Amino acid sequence: MRLPAWLGQHLAALRALLVLTVLLGLAYPLAFVAIGRVPGLSDRADGSLIGSSGSSLIGQSFTDADGNPVPKYFQSRPSAAGDGYDPTSTGASNLGPESVVDTLSDDPEVASPSLLTRVCERSLAVGKLENVDGSRPYCTPDGVGAVLAVFHRDGLTGPVTRVVSVNQTGTPFIATYQGVTVEAAITGEDYQALGGVITPIRGAAPATPVVPADAVTASGSGVDPDISPGYAELQAPRIARERGLTQDQVRELIEEHTDGRALGFLGEPAVNVLDLNLALDGR
Repeated sequence: MRLPAWLGQHLAALRALLVLTVLLGLAYPLAFVAIGRVPGLSDRADGSLIGSSGSSLIGQSFTDADGNPVPKYFQSRPSAAGDGYDPTSTGASNLGPESVVDTLSDDPEVASPSLLTRVCERSLAVGKLENVDGSRPYCTPDGVGAVLAVFHRDGLTGPVTRVVSVNQTGTPFIATYQGVTVEAAITGEDYQALGGVITPIRGAAPATPVVPADAVTASGSGVDPDISPGYAELQAPRIARERGLTQDQVRELIEEHTDGRALGFLGEPAVNVLDLNLALDGR
């Protein structure tokens, strides 16, 4: 008996549904579960957990209850994910290299430091912790972006008529600019909208800062578990002092926990902070 055309089409659709359900809903997921059990891959499939300490794939802070660095531990790079290293809120600050002017406000919900000021603040803090020079180009001695709004008589050209240190409401980081007294910023004023030319001032900081870039900038994900060997090396004297070890012993541990470039040429060498700190505790 020949089935009606409409019924044959429905039966064909039902057969396709059943076949695809078995293939994509059962066989495909089970195949990847089996692959995840292969030796060498099972650890990553389970999240690369290290006991109850955390995951070697997700960074974490080594700070006290007040947010201050615990001196006996290597410190991770900054994080912009949630309140810090939040795997449910991964992401960057979305501030780029042109973010040099702070939003000054008496309302903490409105006030927002620029990327430049965040980098300056972090560099000074790391310098103080590690007892090294934390100065950077385009940063003031008190850790904000060294940026002026320069007003010219003819708009963008002509003699300078007014200068404002846009990130400082207190004493400006320089007294004069091209013979004009530098003013402190007034909260809420938009000096660029008023015609000021935003002018970062390099200052006398070394071209290559002592504090490396990964110590003052967050990763794109905000949960990067690694730091550069250079940042680890910067922390070695403090760790040796706090742990009663020699610096050579600490450097040996750093070297043991440094991963080289992928395939020998991709990326940069990196040090997993959690692994390194657990190795220190193991000693």
